Amino acid sequence: MAGSKTNVKTVWNGNTKGTGKIKADRLETNIAIPESLGGSGEGTEPKELLVSSAAACYSMTLVAMLETRKLPVAELTMKSEATNSKEEGFKIIHYPYVILSADATEEQIQAANRAIVAADKGCAIGNMLKKAEVQIDFEGKVSVASGKEN
Repeated sequence: MAGSKTNVKTVWNGNTKGTGKIKADRLETNIAIPESLGGSGEGTEPKELLVSSAAACYSMTLVAMLETRKLPVAELTMKSEATNSKEEGFKIIHYPYVILSADATEEQIQAANRAIVAADKGCAIGNMLKKAEVQIDFEGKVSVASGKEN
């Protein structure tokens, strides 16, 4: 398999209180050092970018797995949070919530739950972060549009 290449251009203006911009083919965002570290806080900080990358990878992997299983997905939402402590190190938790159409079967609900687990193993960014000793967990939920949760 051929490797892939990603190019990102960064421009910084000013000192630690300044701001910068990151630009890639399909991404452009302002960056800044957080106020808590003496910066302006007027842009995205590195941890947000890292967690966003892990969340995007996990959710895209999950969408692909749900589609491959031909599940009747009505909606997929996800929140992710990161913590950093001396005891646990850097930890990311994803909270995916899959809503299946009202006519979903029990078998489809279980398949969606299995996809939530499989997406963690299939996410390339998450796997790279795990090699760097980042702990990544998930707490998924599946329900049907009528409100029945599993």
